[in-house]
Amino acid sequence: MSTTTVAPLTIQDAELLVSAAHRAADAAGVTVSVTVLDAGGHLLAFRRDDRAVLISGETSTRKAYTALQLNAPTADLVDAVQPGGLFHTLPTALDRPLLFIAGGVPVRRDGRLIGAIGVGGGAPEQDHAFAMAAVDALV
Repeated sequence: MSTTTVAPLTIQDAELLVSAAHRAADAAGVTVSVTVLDAGGHLLAFRRDDRAVLISGETSTRKAYTALQLNAPTADLVDAVQPGGLFHTLPTALDRPLLFIAGGVPVRRDGRLIGAIGVGGGAPEQDHAFAMAAVDALV
């Protein structure tokens, strides 16, 4: 049986993701915080502009964590936490509470989960677009 090795998310990858997300946000005139986690949930990169509200840093981290834990963009999970949704009763006794607001996106390489990016500070749809722009820049 052969196994395929997938390169992990590196610090250079994480810095590229942060930079690309900030470029997309700057182009839209939005101030954001960006967090990048590796596949184990360890912080690889983070950036919060001085103009960003302090809570945007925690928001970006929780969005990245949620996308990583559930291996799905947080934008796709919003309906799942509504009454009757798949995750309506999901326990929150995890390391940190999950956050079901658009802006968290898994990062994959060769189809495998290698980390996640979270963007906070803009409207949820904007944060999602900035995170997606960053992931697209990594490919």
